[in-house]
Amino acid sequence: MNNQDKELQARIEQLEMKVAFQEDNIDTLNQEIFEQQRRTQQLIEQVALLAVKLKESQPNQLASEKEEMRPPHY
Repeated sequence: MNNQDKELQARIEQLEMKVAFQEDNIDTLNQEIFEQQRRTQQLIEQVALLAVKLKESQPNQLASEKEEMRPPHY
């Protein structure tokens, strides 16, 4: 093997290491995105549940038509 072949081989090995590192990073980021999506979905469901509970726990502030008093000019 001459010098040029050795340099080419070294460059190929460096590129292979970079590709392996990038693939590992992509896998890690994909997993993190998956976890964030899962947590976001849980939070959306919790907020929806809290909204329902809040609505149920507060009495309706609006009077029904029967309870509504007519203004004095009627």
